[in-house]
Amino acid sequence: MALFSSLSEKFNHIFSKLTKRGRLTELEIKEAMREVRIALLEADVNYMVAKDFVKRVSEKAVGDEVLKSLTPSQQVIKIVRDELVELMSSNNQKLAVSPNPPTVIMMCGLQGAGKTTMCAKLGAYLKKSGKKPLLVACDIYRPAAINQLQVVGKQANVEVFEKGTQNPVKTARQGVEHAIKQGFDTVIIDTAGRLHINEELMGELKNIKKEVSPTEILLVVDAMTGQDAVTVAESFNRDLDITGIILTKLDGDTRGGAALSIKAITGKPIKFTGVGEKIGDIEPFYPDRIASRILGMGDVLSLIEKAQEAVSEEEAKELERKFKENSFTFEDYLAQIESIKKMGNIKDILSMIPGLSGKIKNLDIDENQMTVNKAIIQSMTPQERRNPEIIKASRRQRIAKGSGTSVQQVNQLIKQFEQSKELMKQMKSGKFRKMF
Repeated sequence: MALFSSLSEKFNHIFSKLTKRGRLTELEIKEAMREVRIALLEADVNYMVAKDFVKRVSEKAVGDEVLKSLTPSQQVIKIVRDELVELMSSNNQKLAVSPNPPTVIMMCGLQGAGKTTMCAKLGAYLKKSGKKPLLVACDIYRPAAINQLQVVGKQANVEVFEKGTQNPVKTARQGVEHAIKQGFDTVIIDTAGRLHINEELMGELKNIKKEVSPTEILLVVDAMTGQDAVTVAESFNRDLDITGIILTKLDGDTRGGAALSIKAITGKPIKFTGVGEKIGDIEPFYPDRIASRILGMGDVLSLIEKAQEAVSEEEAKELERKFKENSFTFEDYLAQIESIKKMGNIKDILSMIPGLSGKIKNLDIDENQMTVNKAIIQSMTPQERRNPEIIKASRRQRIAKGSGTSVQQVNQLIKQFEQSKELMKQMKSGKFRKMF
């Protein structure tokens, strides 16, 4: 499910009408802004945020510079993008680091928002960035919360400090002391959540804050709860003076109301987003990239980062060499399948490519096909993977049987593979260049 797909689709429809008109009148811009406001409200953006946003865009869009320009529609789209970035931006978007280690990060939120899992995700992210994080289990009320933190901590390869069901304030203090002694530079405290906000919860969180003086107090909220997420953020901010927000399940929310409202209402930045269930599914929040994706402009930088994580520079160079020498094999094909799967959902990847985000909604992409192709290749012998030309009828029948597929599916994969190699051959020979 593409990020903000519902809002993006509506914005694309609104602006496509503007681009067809060439020069714009003030009345046409006002009508477009009315549609923008409706689109924002339908995306569950806070009413006052939507109203103020449209007011700011309208004031800039009806200026002489826009109305008299050769491409007023592009000017209007640029203004909308700039205002979206401003709506979500903050000077303290990045995590603060304590001058005297360890940096203490206190994680808080209601039950069900994914706080405990996010502690491990953040730990894994920081570890990949060269930090040495420690998770501290301070949720003693929810059954199996400590065990859950240990399980996800193990998945993230991050150590967990726990003292059972003793007073969470004491555990938090001892966790920081342990970090200092053992050389951990970051402490992530998993505090208790509740089904709803109450004085008892806030009292305990205030006591932990007072005891360990956290560098960051991050509130984890579920993006799919829309305006409820904004209300929760307001309450936690009022009592704890949070420093930032982590939005979970953003990949499941096509509307995006919480992401567009929460900073404007609380004044606190979104620092990270959860975009999947795997430990690695955490991303820093970049307002400019999100704004571009909402407007169907893609997100090339995020796409490049995902690709760099999935394929090393050496692997990319080796792949380029094989394409040039026409020595690409099924073993290389298998490696590419694994790399693509590491990057995530194919539709989400395609939505990052400029110009494609509005066109992929009805695109029929069979995610399972990669799994089928993988099974077919794994049923081949090493010799067959390296020399596909030897795969005749009897071998194809054996491969189909071994992979639980049909001979037709095996034939289709081999045909696709040969077409890919032929395409690379043509590109190498320069035939494509002669066509333009």
